[in-house]
Amino acid sequence: VQLVESGGGLVQAGGSLRLSCAASGFTFDEGVIAWFRQAPGKEREGVSCIRTTDVTTYYSNSVQGRFTISSDNAKNTVYLQMNSLTPEDTAVNYCAQDGNDYRCLRAGLGDGLWKTDFGSWGQGTQVSVSS
Repeated sequence: VQLVESGGGLVQAGGSLRLSCAASGFTFDEGVIAWFRQAPGKEREGVSCIRTTDVTTYYSNSVQGRFTISSDNAKNTVYLQMNSLTPEDTAVNYCAQDGNDYRCLRAGLGDGLWKTDFGSWGQGTQVSVSS
């Protein structure tokens, strides 16, 4: 499994960025892909998840209404559109893959996303938001 993130950068508060996660080495429409982020000195936080077979999605409370996750199955790529960014969104963002395609559903039922459930990770892309 290989996951390659891109699209990070520096943006002013209120701005937008779109992250991409290009995936290979597994059957793209099996399992789920999630986005996590880790700010300096903080735990890695799961913010969004998508099951590419039926576009089931999940968002954490911290990004709900501002971020949108999507997938292009023809390109084996998952996107995270991030709008209305604030300095609190500054973090390294990672995409992760897992073969259990109920992760997004369970997250939405209150379990949330746990980094220990995901075995494959990208290298991360930095998002910095200035005030």
